[in-house]
Amino acid sequence: MKLSEIKQILTSAEGVSFQLANGTRVPDHFHVTEVGIITKDFIDCGGIVRHEKVANFQLWDANDHEHRLKAEKLLKIISLSEKVLGMGDLDIEVEYQAGTIGKYDLSYDGTNFLLLDKKTACLATDQCGVPKEKTKIKLVNLAAGTDAVCTPGGGCC
Repeated sequence: MKLSEIKQILTSAEGVSFQLANGTRVPDHFHVTEVGIITKDFIDCGGIVRHEKVANFQLWDANDHEHRLKAEKLLKIISLSEKVLGMGDLDIEVEYQAGTIGKYDLSYDGTNFLLLDKKTACLATDQCGVPKEKTKIKLVNLAAGTDAVCTPGGGCC
């Protein structure tokens, strides 16, 4: 999800709630402790220099059980961050501590913001010898769609 998308959602949202991919909800009394830019410059295993930049939201489950973040308050935090930090329309990454600090992609299901698990991947599979995944075909489907189907006495065997 990009900053422009969350801002559009927040303009008409009744509230702000987050949910992990496994269905666990972030407690309603969470705080957004940071909105910032994370820049990552690195070299992949194929020797290609890469640059990534994301908008980062950090959620914190505090012991302030009366706290409730309103949509308009989060919009103000995002707007101030855009103005002060010069943020563009970046993809959003969310940090949330569940055991250890996890990093999540963000989506929206019409009610909740969803914290989606991020995955690692090789960015240079052509350079480091990772074999391409083969298409799996069920043997029963090999003859499907062909006119040459073997039948007893058909002479194809």
